Amino acid sequence: MTIRIDWRTAEKRAIRDGVSTGLAAIGSDKRVVVLSGDLAESTRINGFEEAYPDRFFEMGVAEQNMMGVAAGLASEGFVPYVSSYAVFSPGRNWEQVRVSVAISKLNVKILGGHGGLATGQNGPTHQAGEDVAIMRALPKMVVLVPADAEQAKQAIIASYKYVGPVYIRLARPQTPNFTKDLPFEIGKAEVYRPVDPQAGKVRVSIFAMGIMVYTALLVAQDLASEGIECEVVNVSSVKPMDRQTIVMSAKKTGKVVTMEDHQTAGGLGGAVAEVLSEECPTRMEIIGIEDRFGGSGSFDELYRDFGLDTDSVKARIRKFVLD
Repeated sequence: MTIRIDWRTAEKRAIRDGVSTGLAAIGSDKRVVVLSGDLAESTRINGFEEAYPDRFFEMGVAEQNMMGVAAGLASEGFVPYVSSYAVFSPGRNWEQVRVSVAISKLNVKILGGHGGLATGQNGPTHQAGEDVAIMRALPKMVVLVPADAEQAKQAIIASYKYVGPVYIRLARPQTPNFTKDLPFEIGKAEVYRPVDPQAGKVRVSIFAMGIMVYTALLVAQDLASEGIECEVVNVSSVKPMDRQTIVMSAKKTGKVVTMEDHQTAGGLGGAVAEVLSEECPTRMEIIGIEDRFGGSGSFDELYRDFGLDTDSVKARIRKFVLD
């Protein structure tokens, strides 16, 4: 799906803010229940608690039990949303996700907050860099990584309509809310900056997920002034993946870069490589967290240290396409 967006003037909001508006949109259904791992305000589910206190359950710091309870509720016809930091859920309770939820394909929705390096000063114990990898490995598990607050809202609504287990990765930092009023569909990617294959310039496809989509747009704007045309694709649905859009873009440009605030092993880059190796072998540059744990520092400091800031990404792409 190709979409024109105005991302430069959009208001800034934290991606996690879309949780409250998404749950509000589906909250009138009495089957919807929310389970909290003692992080209601931080993960933005406290609005549901205030609106529907009889369908909100504070489970405390007991993530394994919380997932087991969610599985039981789903087996009785409820639609449970389980919320915590991604490092704890699915990080701490992955066995319960696999055995109690995924094997039976129960209708449980898992909200993994503070994905990636964005927890900043909390350090590596609170920074989930492996969650997408462990969740997309589970059969029949849908994995969504929205790029802004509006898309987070739409992802929750889409997960409500989908019958089966869904993992939604959410981030803490603010980004422009550039997908407002745009469609969202599980299994579809969005092309935000299409390139002209007849233009005769140096071309590259940038596939990004989550908070890195905005960085990709900034990078594409700057590189265009250098004669490098970047087609930016928001892979908000990591699983199932929009194979057609990915292959079409790769064929158009002949070079592929992936960007993620996640380990490069098993993340978006690996998922894209799996598709292209089967259908359209293409030169790739995978940008992400490279075989190391996070650290303690501000969001900007960590992104510079890990090479995920705009300047570092531009340098990587420039070298990749011009070598």
